[in-house]
Amino acid sequence: MSPRPISQGLAATLGLRQMIIEGELVAGDRVSELGLVERLQVSRTPLRLALAQLEHEGLLEALPGGGFAVRSFSSQQVADAIELRGVLEGTAARLAAERFSGHAGLAELVGVVARIDRMLRPGQGGVEDFGLYVELNEQFHDELFALAASDPLQHAYERVLALPFASPSAFIMLQAELFTGWHDTLTVAQHQHREMLDAIERGEGARAEAIAREHARLARINLDAALRSEHALTKLPGGTLIRIEDESTPLP
Repeated sequence: MSPRPISQGLAATLGLRQMIIEGELVAGDRVSELGLVERLQVSRTPLRLALAQLEHEGLLEALPGGGFAVRSFSSQQVADAIELRGVLEGTAARLAAERFSGHAGLAELVGVVARIDRMLRPGQGGVEDFGLYVELNEQFHDELFALAASDPLQHAYERVLALPFASPSAFIMLQAELFTGWHDTLTVAQHQHREMLDAIERGEGARAEAIAREHARLARINLDAALRSEHALTKLPGGTLIRIEDESTPLP
C-alpha cells in the first residue's frame, strides 16, 4: 500500500518551518502569503492555518497592520528555552524512575544506550557518524517521555521543541563541524545517559531528575560558544533567528 499523502495544511506547515529553520526566511522577514502559495504549492486556506500554527509555536509574530514576520530571539530567550527543556526532561526522568515497572519496559532505552556506547568506542566513530548519533540521541530523549507516561508533560515538551535551537540535538552537528573536542563532549553526554538509565532502574527519581537537568546544560555550553561566532550560528538549525547582542551586553 502506498503511503497516504499528507494534507495541504501539514505540507504548508512543514515547508514553512523548514524555510525558517534553514535560513531561507530570516528574522524580520515579512511573510508574503502570495509568494508562499506559489513556493509551497498550496492554497491560501491551509497556508493561513500554517501561519497561525507557526505563530503559536513562536517562530512567527503577528504584525500590528496584519500579516506575519519571522521572529528573532535574544540569547537570553534561547538560554531560557534550553533551561525549560532541561526542567521538562528532568521531570520526565523523575517520573520514569518513580513509575518504573520492571526491566522489560526499559528495553528500548537500554538498546539505545548500548548502540551509542558502540559508536563511541575508540576507532569506531567519526564525524560521519553524527547523523546516527543525532537519531539515537533523539530516541533516548523521546523514550524518557514515553516512560514518564504523562500527556501534559509530553505536550509541553513538544511545544519547546518547536524552537529548533532548543532540541536535544540542536548543537550536535554544529559541534562536529566547528568545534574541537567533540568526541569528549559526546562521551560526557553518554556517561550522563547511562547514569540516568541507572537512576531510573533503581527508582531514584531525584537523582534521575538532577542528572537530566545537568545533561541539558551541555547545550548551554555549546550555545555560549556559538554566540561568539556569527559563522557558527549560520550552521545551527534556526541560528539565523538568534540576535547576537552587542559586546557590552553580557551573555545570560
